[in-house]
Amino acid sequence: MLLAGPKLERRGLETLCVDLSMAPALLPRLLLLHSATSAAAVTNAQLSENYYESSCPAALLAIRTAVTTAVLLDRRMGASLLRLHFHDCFVQGCDASVLLDDTASFTGEKGAGPNAGSLRGLEVIDRIKLLLELMCPRTVSCADILAVAARDSVVHLGGPSWTVQLGRRDATTASASLASSDLPGPNSNLNHLLTAFSKKGLTTTDMVALSGAHTIGRAQCQNYRNRIYTDTDIDATFAASLRGGCPRAGGGDHSLAPLDASSPNTFDNGYFSGLLYHRGLLHSDQALYDGNSTDDLVKSYASDNDQFVSDFAAAMLKLGNISLLTGSYGEIRVNCRAVN
Repeated sequence: MLLAGPKLERRGLETLCVDLSMAPALLPRLLLLHSATSAAAVTNAQLSENYYESSCPAALLAIRTAVTTAVLLDRRMGASLLRLHFHDCFVQGCDASVLLDDTASFTGEKGAGPNAGSLRGLEVIDRIKLLLELMCPRTVSCADILAVAARDSVVHLGGPSWTVQLGRRDATTASASLASSDLPGPNSNLNHLLTAFSKKGLTTTDMVALSGAHTIGRAQCQNYRNRIYTDTDIDATFAASLRGGCPRAGGGDHSLAPLDASSPNTFDNGYFSGLLYHRGLLHSDQALYDGNSTDDLVKSYASDNDQFVSDFAAAMLKLGNISLLTGSYGEIRVNCRAVN
């Protein structure tokens, strides 16, 4: 069923074709415009897949079109947008706190822990938000944009779809300290991973399935250097193939290698097959298959892509429900990088 009339959908698509490089300059003007308009009251604090059906019927189309364009231009962007949602939800919950710039009152999450120098896709979220503010002022939250963009990125790269529940609101603060403590790092061992996910209400199955997001994307040399030079549970040929671009003595910290060398731009179970041959790029990857409790699940996913994508979609639904702000809590930011 079409949720928007042809005129409204055309307007959204035409706007997407406009050069949005002026987004940062326009956002302050939008803030002034909105200050004269009262925000719509949120009367339903429960999430719903149809949350924007009346208030912004073309929202999902606009997000999907923008994500598709971004991933077509840069295949790596799909993994980056998925990672943004994950790194948002693991710190304070799915509240778009990861997008906030530092202020005089708090230090944001962008430069903390595993986020430092590696978050990408922020400009894609900016463009989506600018478009949605033009279409439906103060209606669609940055947190919901992140959740939908993550789903659409996975689908565009051949992965599963799931129904994103909508109605999240945005945080008015962020926490660098929580980002440093709560986000699992590339050198995490299995116990650390299990503990970190359990604290968020996620099971062992959820943890392994969500780790399968590493079937797409790339990692920086500084995050796998120790693994290719000091770890013993790594295929020798695989390690040697990476050392040329990631010297032991330093340099090349930001050189990239695919997390799943077999199909880095396709969302499939190739990541798990690589673990069986000790070709996990990060220490935290290979920790899933190293003679421990998650070995059997890795084997199952490696042999059954359908099981993997089904469990992944289910885990993404749970991830997207962590510690939400709804109803009158939080706000709908006009600029995803700053509180109103």
